[in-house]
Amino acid sequence: MLHKTIEKRLRETVTQVLPEANLNLVQVRPCPDPKFGDYQTTSLMMLAKERKMNPRQLATDVLAKLDLGDLCEKVEIAGAGFLNFRVKTAAFETSLEAANRGEHLFFEKTTQPHTAVIDFSSPNVAKPMHVGHIRSTILGDALARTLRLLGHQVITDNHIGDWGTQFGMLLVGWKNDLNREALAADPIAEMERIYKKVSSQCKEDPGVLEAARLELVQLQQGGVENREIWEEMIKLSQKQFNSIYGRLGIRFDHTLGESFYNPRLQKVVDELMARGIARESEGAKAIFSDGKLPPKEDPFLINRDGEWQPNPALVQKSDGGFNYTTTDLATLQYRTERWHPEAIVYVTDGRQQLHFQQLFGAFQRWHPEVKVKLAHVWFGSILREDGKPFKTRSGETVKLADLLDEAEERALKVVSEKSSELSEAQRKEIARIVGVGAVKYADLLPNRQSDYVFSWDKMLALNGTTAPYLQYAYARIRSIFRKGETGADREAKVLLRAPHELALAKHLMTFGITLEGVAEEYRPNFLCSYLYELADAFTGFYENCPVLKAEPADRASRLVLCELTARVLKQGLEVLGIDVLEQM
Repeated sequence: MLHKTIEKRLRETVTQVLPEANLNLVQVRPCPDPKFGDYQTTSLMMLAKERKMNPRQLATDVLAKLDLGDLCEKVEIAGAGFLNFRVKTAAFETSLEAANRGEHLFFEKTTQPHTAVIDFSSPNVAKPMHVGHIRSTILGDALARTLRLLGHQVITDNHIGDWGTQFGMLLVGWKNDLNREALAADPIAEMERIYKKVSSQCKEDPGVLEAARLELVQLQQGGVENREIWEEMIKLSQKQFNSIYGRLGIRFDHTLGESFYNPRLQKVVDELMARGIARESEGAKAIFSDGKLPPKEDPFLINRDGEWQPNPALVQKSDGGFNYTTTDLATLQYRTERWHPEAIVYVTDGRQQLHFQQLFGAFQRWHPEVKVKLAHVWFGSILREDGKPFKTRSGETVKLADLLDEAEERALKVVSEKSSELSEAQRKEIARIVGVGAVKYADLLPNRQSDYVFSWDKMLALNGTTAPYLQYAYARIRSIFRKGETGADREAKVLLRAPHELALAKHLMTFGITLEGVAEEYRPNFLCSYLYELADAFTGFYENCPVLKAEPADRASRLVLCELTARVLKQGLEVLGIDVLEQM
């Protein structure tokens, strides 16, 4: 990759000028404005500032020793100490030829792989997966795929909700009101029915609430009957989860639910108390501020009426029960002991920001010796086109299975209008791939921290920033090869003589930089935008540069550009969890 080669030589030169410099800080990135060059580094200004040096003088000293004559037409100093690199067309051609031979696809695997645990999806047992799970599920999967592609070790863990007070109510309903026929027909709907019924009764009848409490105690103490019912609930729920994940093409390495950590919880609280991290408060046990952070940065403080007051994290209730913070601390301890990761990433909605700030702060106080990056990758909400939360007309939460069904049905209608000559089986398979892809891309496209409006018409459109547009772009490229009854010659000479050829080539070159950005900032929207821009650049190339009717040398070169664009589109969409079609 050109930018990596330039970066490597730049680092070697910086070492000659500043032997003690941290070379990880020396980076080369695409030039924001092409009129100044193809690539740029701002790193020398940072190195100069650290040493109270003149940045332009440092840039001058580095440039005097930097040898890029074989790759760059010129390297220029700009502004306060930028270096701008204008790459020779021949260097782009050589890199494209190497990619065509299969030596790379404009990215390289990391030379410093790390282990990352990614916690995402996390549905609750005995409840249907709904639209609220889709962002965590799709985003977490895309991040796992990106990190794996770049050579990192990724462990995915689905921390399902399989423990807690709701099971007392479920057990009362199961024993007193279960419809076995309904359970066999639709287990999740039946479990949801009995839970809602008993939950409502608990609010009105203290006797039912006490019965639910006793059933929960029996479960927690290992009562055989309750344990068997609970295990059946999990088994039935997991079947539903697996069905949804199968449709989305998502898999997990582990599914360690809340119950897995239950035996560890008392020990966690005892340790926190013994070390003075937690203390008693009104009969409960909680973690308070240790006063080491500025109040504005301290998640254990809150500003009320102009004063900073305690905002503790509860780890044991006055009745002896535990909560999410306790379970999550036990989970963190287990993950660091079992897998020794360099990073643990949680993908949840933005409402849980305070919880994770307290969790990470508490864990770092409890285990300061553990050096692990803890990241909360949070996201906004899905809205209807009227700006309100995305729900059914009756105000119910939209079930994920129903959402995917509708996506496929709507896609089938579009496919049937466009490709009526295909068989029903072919149209249904295309509709499945297009429908699921459309939902995924629409979810990953916005900045994850923004709310976004869910629009069927926009996400299934064959133009604009949509998955169908990208899938169609890929299929269109494959049709060029079918029409020409040829493939790209692996040893073809690449010739970038037309502006649109060069523009497409330059965009292909930044695929790896985009993947690295996704991995570093946990933002798949970078890749969504990159792929749309790639398809757009290809359209400009295809409309201005004849491929099959070109002279032999140009034809061979342009077929290579087609082939490499198709490969990058396919790989990029695969990272987003989206399949492509050879024909649409």
